[in-house]
Amino acid sequence: MNGRNIILGLLAGIVAVSCSTTRSLSDGEYRLAKNTVQADDPAFRTSQLSSYIRQKPNSSLLFDWNPFLSIYNWSGHKTDGLAGFFRKIGEAPVVYNPAMVDESIRNMETHLTYLGYYGSTVDSRVEVKGRKVYVHYFVTLGRRYKIRSVDFEIPSYGSFADDYERDRKNVTVKAGEWLSESLLEKESDRSARYFRNIGYYGFDKRFFFFEADTLQTPGEADLRIAIRDYGRDDNPANATEHQKYTIGRVRVSHPENVHIRPSIIENLNVLRPGETYSESRVNLAYTRLSNLNVFNSINITTTPGADQTVDCDINMTTGGIHGFKAKLEASVNSTGLIGISPQVNYFHRNIFRGGEQLNLSVKGNFQFKPKTDIRSNEISLSSSIRFPKFIGLPNRVFKSQNIPRTDISLAFSYQDRPEYRRTIISAAFGYSGILWQKFNYQFYPFQGNIVRLFDMDQDFLLRTLSNPFLANAYSDHFDLGIGGILYFTTDPSPLPQSSFRYYRLSFDLSGNLLSLFNSAMPTDNFGNHTIWNIPYSQYVRAEFQFAQTLRFGRDEKHAIAWRVLAGAGYAYGNSTSMPFEKQFYAGGANSMRGWQARALGPGTEKPLYVFTIPSQAGEMKLEANLEYRFPLFWKLEGALFADAGNIWDIHDWLKDYPELEALTGVSAFRFNAQLPETIALDWGVGIRLNLNFLVARIDMGMRLHDPQRERGDRWVGPRQWFPSNYALHFGVGYPF
Repeated sequence: MNGRNIILGLLAGIVAVSCSTTRSLSDGEYRLAKNTVQADDPAFRTSQLSSYIRQKPNSSLLFDWNPFLSIYNWSGHKTDGLAGFFRKIGEAPVVYNPAMVDESIRNMETHLTYLGYYGSTVDSRVEVKGRKVYVHYFVTLGRRYKIRSVDFEIPSYGSFADDYERDRKNVTVKAGEWLSESLLEKESDRSARYFRNIGYYGFDKRFFFFEADTLQTPGEADLRIAIRDYGRDDNPANATEHQKYTIGRVRVSHPENVHIRPSIIENLNVLRPGETYSESRVNLAYTRLSNLNVFNSINITTTPGADQTVDCDINMTTGGIHGFKAKLEASVNSTGLIGISPQVNYFHRNIFRGGEQLNLSVKGNFQFKPKTDIRSNEISLSSSIRFPKFIGLPNRVFKSQNIPRTDISLAFSYQDRPEYRRTIISAAFGYSGILWQKFNYQFYPFQGNIVRLFDMDQDFLLRTLSNPFLANAYSDHFDLGIGGILYFTTDPSPLPQSSFRYYRLSFDLSGNLLSLFNSAMPTDNFGNHTIWNIPYSQYVRAEFQFAQTLRFGRDEKHAIAWRVLAGAGYAYGNSTSMPFEKQFYAGGANSMRGWQARALGPGTEKPLYVFTIPSQAGEMKLEANLEYRFPLFWKLEGALFADAGNIWDIHDWLKDYPELEALTGVSAFRFNAQLPETIALDWGVGIRLNLNFLVARIDMGMRLHDPQRERGDRWVGPRQWFPSNYALHFGVGYPF
């Protein structure tokens, strides 16, 4: 069967499936296919009325086609057996309800009045095509009034009038604005919050009264804003003057089994007896105590007294102070290579009774090919302590709701590969914190590694000696420098349930401080300056990511997620290449999913024969990912994805050693080469178990364009996907 027939067959199948969206309807029922809203003023955004339509049609993927709606309709009128299975994994059609149209009209007319379009009307027209209904809403916008003048009526007792006057410049209701309930409600909310933050406990928008005179000047309104001593629904006879409150008694309680130093709580708690009451101050205390991460819940109860004071009771509860966490990732590719990465963590949230968090981790990475002696084993031990303070400065210096933290970590890694054995000792000291709830930072003024290689395979050793790039990457080295991560997200929750985006920038700068002492350092046979007979590394490295997830459809269960990533590193001075552990790689559960981890690139270079298990790395990385996520049934989700990208080498060391190109058979990537030839492409499908607090997933990626194949044979067709051009990955959490 040729390609043309395949495409025609697929199109015919799609048409056949897409037509069957009404089979499950009973007699007299119609499927709601679409709602449209049209206004008599093209400048009016009808999208602000969509949420007030009571009945929504089934969401669609492409060309008004919903595959799950079609699957549901395969069941016809049956509900058991295979038909019942189709109904479980499919999506039931929305049955048109005429009563919902009338209710939608009332909702939209009410909202138009709220927006300031007085006397608006909404009409509807129902169009029936077969067993489908299309509802069209036509909006006739009412009259609008522009505010001509604003007059204020403010209580004159005490300091209330002066307090209001100090906030007058922030009032959002001004002459020239369009009159609307929306505008007035936003202003009353804002102003009430201002008063609660300067001592007026319990003050809310009910005390605001608005009167608009629209008869004096056509199309304009004279507005009066009054603040009364009673609420809109209260009896004026019960009016009470607005008074300022101060903080009275502050009592803190927590479980007796949580032994934490009182000074820690005192420094984080900003509520002090005798100070003016402020709602924002109460919220600040709540956030600071929550960020201690010792207590599971914080509850602050405020109780007003007769003497114009507010008592504050802070009650903190906790679950497990310490415990274990486990994590597992796995992958398998078309060559039969299996990778398993288990991890066990022990944590203690209050190890030194000051909110210090201890984390101990044991992680393994085991790769093997069944029925062969190919093995790669890696064991990592790591420990870290996070102090809830900026070591060197007291907490009282930081007035914001988030307190900086100090991190100290120490790790040891042992790796046993067919080509070599390697040990890495790592240590770091740095600071981390959150700004404005959505901006995270980490800064490490000290981070260092000591890498030692031994028991190198003879062929691998000869291979590295003939390649200066590999020789530098796979050699003992000492790495000392600074680094950091900047991360911004529009939704900081662990598993966002709505649309969001994030930006992430990481950087490393190593060896510059050590280079100041080159004159005092001994050199090795290659002219490299050494510390403890180990050359130190000198390089700069940066990586940037941008990702966005757009949710849509009923209850926002469908999502389009995409990510772009760019990274580069450059060695100089005392190094000719970056350390291997700092280089970029592609492939794996979170990268190019058509390849196993470290199996792709750099560029069009074929996998190095000296590596029994893939270990491709490069100095530069570009990648883009696109994924469509959709619900299946129960807690299962499906995914369709596509990835594009690769890694490359920046140093073109062969230009200085032209005689080695013929000897090694390796061609370094030149950036001026045709980029399409070096970009790898894959697509795939996935299934995820979403438990709301955890997502477990299996993704299978198939290669579309493989730069490592011979020129002219790099496009991979469906017949070649199995059994040699795919990879299967098991992971935890979304890939991006």
